[in-house]
Amino acid sequence: MQNELLHELEMRGFINQTSNMTGLNDALNNGKITAYLGSDPTADSLHVGHLVPVMMMRMLQKFGHRPLMLVGGATGRIGDPSGRDTGRPMMTEETLAKNIAGLKKSYSKFLHFGDGASDAVIVDNYDWMRGYSHIDFLAQFGTDFTVPRMLSMESVKRRLENGMTFLEFNYMTFQAVDFLTLYKQYGCILQLCGADQWGNAIMGIELIRKKLGREAFVLSTSLITDAAGNKIGKSAGNAIWVNEDKLSPYDYYQYFRNIPDELVEKFLKIFTEIPLAEIDKMSKCQGAELNAVKKILAFSATEIAHGTDAARDAEKMATGLFGGGDMSNMPSVNISMPGDMPVAEFLVATGLFTSRGESRRMIEQGGIQINGARITDGKFVVARAPEIIVQKGKKTFLKVVVTD
Repeated sequence: MQNELLHELEMRGFINQTSNMTGLNDALNNGKITAYLGSDPTADSLHVGHLVPVMMMRMLQKFGHRPLMLVGGATGRIGDPSGRDTGRPMMTEETLAKNIAGLKKSYSKFLHFGDGASDAVIVDNYDWMRGYSHIDFLAQFGTDFTVPRMLSMESVKRRLENGMTFLEFNYMTFQAVDFLTLYKQYGCILQLCGADQWGNAIMGIELIRKKLGREAFVLSTSLITDAAGNKIGKSAGNAIWVNEDKLSPYDYYQYFRNIPDELVEKFLKIFTEIPLAEIDKMSKCQGAELNAVKKILAFSATEIAHGTDAARDAEKMATGLFGGGDMSNMPSVNISMPGDMPVAEFLVATGLFTSRGESRRMIEQGGIQINGARITDGKFVVARAPEIIVQKGKKTFLKVVVTD
């Protein structure tokens, strides 16, 4: 009989590939398991591109299983070569610490942490990796990985053409040792990962088999892409951040509110916990009814990531901006503005743009409105006022509060 959890994951479109579906099904039917999901601290927040396996882990916890959420303090010092044409920049210890704290904050939005049997646990692979000297690591694991096997990995093949370093080449061995360590310390038998991590994860179950003679499993998810088919992420420049200090709940809401029609059913299944029977009915909607479904999607996804109050505020704000209602919950920023200010300089001060040239280009394209008036002259001067409403494009609104 197919396990209830696997059936739910399959019906919601989470499952891309499994190392041994029959074995995993049997393990889940035999009792509660421990699974892990890792993320390197390359930024101080998760983004929507990370959330497919996180939502899968959330569902696993709802079914009574225990999640281990790994932050890669060690692997983050190497840099994952998967999906890369160049090596990742090295991070300072300060940046690593800041990013690890941000990842922990992101995880806590989706999972319950504590000391219970199914409560999530945060682990950091630097805690065990820093105990190995180079000689120790090679002595314990050097004969467990063959160069031909490592060279067969897609992530390695791609990087070899662009000068893959010995540092990056070691990444998959670190990830494999992570799985082995978590198997021994926590009885972890399952790794969840994105499709781009499949090769690295498989190395882990091979290492467990060699060292312990035991069976472990890998379950991968498909990658979420934007409307142009590009992978969503920091490197691609299209990240939709989870932590509110990087992206407001309103903007998070608006991302889901404005997805293409063809992605609505898929996103309802992955990013919400709405029952599948209801989603099936919603997927048949068109026109104005589909527009209403997008609002349900946006609210439900935002509620999971930011809580019910934030989702309601975002919903009210969207209604206010586009339906003539209350705009009191609009995202705001405080700036210093002693007097009137040239528009390009003003827009940079608000944080909407990083340079005056970038802001001028948007002005020339007719994409800026200030207090409801479209600005097309790059020499326009913004009059000082206690509050100024700025609209960038069709969907981004900002209330600018002048402090002096």
